[in-house]
Amino acid sequence: MPSLAQDDKAAEIRVGMIGLDTSHALAFTKILHDPANEYEARVVAAVPQSSPDIESSVSRIDGYVETLSKDFGVKMHDSIESMLAEVDVVMVESVDGRPHLEQARPAIEAGKPTFIDKPAAASLEDVLAIYDLAKKHNTPVWSASNLRYHSGVVAAATADIGEIAAVVSFGPASLEEHHLDLAWYGIHPTEALFTVIGTGCQSVSRTHTEGTDVVTGIWEGGKVGTLIGTRASKTVYGVKVFGSKGVVEEKAGGAYPELMAEMMQFFRTKKAPVSPETTIEIFAFMAAADESKRLGGAPVKLEDVIKTARAKLAE
Repeated sequence: MPSLAQDDKAAEIRVGMIGLDTSHALAFTKILHDPANEYEARVVAAVPQSSPDIESSVSRIDGYVETLSKDFGVKMHDSIESMLAEVDVVMVESVDGRPHLEQARPAIEAGKPTFIDKPAAASLEDVLAIYDLAKKHNTPVWSASNLRYHSGVVAAATADIGEIAAVVSFGPASLEEHHLDLAWYGIHPTEALFTVIGTGCQSVSRTHTEGTDVVTGIWEGGKVGTLIGTRASKTVYGVKVFGSKGVVEEKAGGAYPELMAEMMQFFRTKKAPVSPETTIEIFAFMAAADESKRLGGAPVKLEDVIKTARAKLAE
């Protein structure tokens, strides 16, 4: 993979990580530090944080901290503020979306370009607050699932099949009580859906059972986007696109190297590859799905859930 910089090692980008309780922290560090990738960026500092009420968080963080410290020379800090003095860009890597706003706040206020790993937050309100803060301080911020850059999703999004009439995206969607239902793991097939069909969703309705969710969105122009979130079936990701000239179906899955390539462009250009408006709409889609579930499957407008979230922020 070619280098993104033509200057010398003095230009190496110093990356700081916040929250080390996810495999992503180690996976991204390995990619950045692999000489074969010729990336002039290194994870040099981190602040380990975990969530005591999420078992997968507390059970894994010690191992990741040890590996990052011993094998990659990452310096551990007790506070985000002390870490910021030693880094150029920040990656928020806590598996729990709830602390993301407060973890990202110091970096955003300091003007450090910030990537927030999925989910951007646990709620629509926090996502709105993050991007409001980023706008106030003119700091580039973005978030994404790595599925957005998987070759199958990209192929589906760019297929020459005429005008899109409908898209179906499917994948596992385990639940976590502190998050919007789809924000915990359903964020992956949700992002894949939006990558293919684009923004412009107007309303959402949801059918929910213990093992499966079917969330249907109506887009501008009458396009239909359907998310199938599975908990009772075999774990598999994919997208199917129905167009005026043809139909395509593609498998989907992990794409860490592809996401890191986008992240390196972001580090260099300070231009976010995923807009705030896109991430806000994705979270409005997920919030509307939760409200539709509460209402027994009735359709819910995205503009209504955004209005409600804005009102909560103003309280």
